[in-house]
Amino acid sequence: MDNKHIAVIAFPFGSHLMPILNLVLKLAHAAPHSSFSFIGTHKSNAILFPKPHIPHNIKPYSISDGIPEGHVLSNHPTQKLDLFLKTGAQNLHKGIQLAEADTKKKVTCIIADAFVTSSLHVAQTLNVPWIAVWLPNSCSLSLYFYTDFIRHHCSNHAANTTLDFLPGLSKIRVEDTPEDLLVVGEKETIFTSTLVSLGEVLPQAKAVVMNFFEELDPPLFVQDMRSKLQSLLYVVPLPSPLLPLPDKDSGGCLSWLDTKSARSVVYVCFGTVVAPPSSELVAVAEALEESGFPFLWSLKEGVMGGLPNGFVERTKMRGKVVSWAPQTQVLAHDSVGVFLTHCGANSVIESVSSGVPMICRPFFGDQVISGRVIEDIWESGVIIEGRVFTKKALLKSLNLILVQEEGKKIRENARKAKMTVEDAIGPEGQAAKDFETLLEIISRS
Repeated sequence: MDNKHIAVIAFPFGSHLMPILNLVLKLAHAAPHSSFSFIGTHKSNAILFPKPHIPHNIKPYSISDGIPEGHVLSNHPTQKLDLFLKTGAQNLHKGIQLAEADTKKKVTCIIADAFVTSSLHVAQTLNVPWIAVWLPNSCSLSLYFYTDFIRHHCSNHAANTTLDFLPGLSKIRVEDTPEDLLVVGEKETIFTSTLVSLGEVLPQAKAVVMNFFEELDPPLFVQDMRSKLQSLLYVVPLPSPLLPLPDKDSGGCLSWLDTKSARSVVYVCFGTVVAPPSSELVAVAEALEESGFPFLWSLKEGVMGGLPNGFVERTKMRGKVVSWAPQTQVLAHDSVGVFLTHCGANSVIESVSSGVPMICRPFFGDQVISGRVIEDIWESGVIIEGRVFTKKALLKSLNLILVQEEGKKIRENARKAKMTVEDAIGPEGQAAKDFETLLEIISRS
């Protein structure tokens, strides 16, 4: 694949950045004579670049984030997403013009985060293939092809009614549906209308790349998505060897874990975007203190003040609270027995790859679907009772997974999922074949 010029368009927020860079690193390594122009905002590119491991054939270009000068963002969670998406194809074209002027090569293919749907229009204008990358929970993609059915179902049925018309996903319930999908009329934002359009937009992609393992997805779901898309390709979501694991462990988490028994530690982390409400933070702390289990809690510094007075001091002999933990290595450590998680897509991938059972407290979007998949399809974890942390509910879940005989099946299923992942990432796994197909699509552009 010589001398191609691929424009990569990121959705420049939160957990969407590293996975798309990870994919591009693998492609750039496999196609060293092609150029990959990574188009993000000044802020998102500052997070990803410069890094010493970025190959010479990947170069970032910055476009507007859509935030007017002097504008103060509100607390509305999607406002900055809306402002970026509102800039549309014109903004993306500017990034491509920068890349073409710099490389002296016309763009031959566009790879874009599926959320940036205006990139399809850019690809059509340039008459080049458009490849969309799906980074949320894989199964959540199905919902955007059945929006009308789901909206009708949700308005006419109880919260615990299953969406049994979804192929392979009949365990999904009304209450698992992301709020974004149900918003209509005046409350609809640019972001929510973008999501709702995916069922019409994605079939126009030359391929949709799934950031997961086909072997862990329900076969009927995969079959249904294949019937709706031109091509569905699964790529290994695990970090590229070119992306070294962080060597800093400033909190000493790994050496601390070395002192603990196998599968005994509760690891707690709710990602970088959301923090639990203060009442739930207290409930988690009280349950951990009463449980007697050793725990490692990665908690943003700004939230630590919400912990009960004296909690850190009282639990210091068996607990450790840090502002950051090297999560991939923590979950891979033998001493970790359960993961308290918000079910973000990257956290779920890391946990399932390490065979760690999960206690799920999803907050929004695809996290809720992930929780249901973990509890009812993989059966390798549980959703916290009532979907809210209380001391009683968390103690019950911790004891189930770490101690009780009936939790043995959950622990075993988590171990089996890890073995499935190990097979999936091998040379005979679907991902190796799909990666070659992806390279072919790019090389033919």
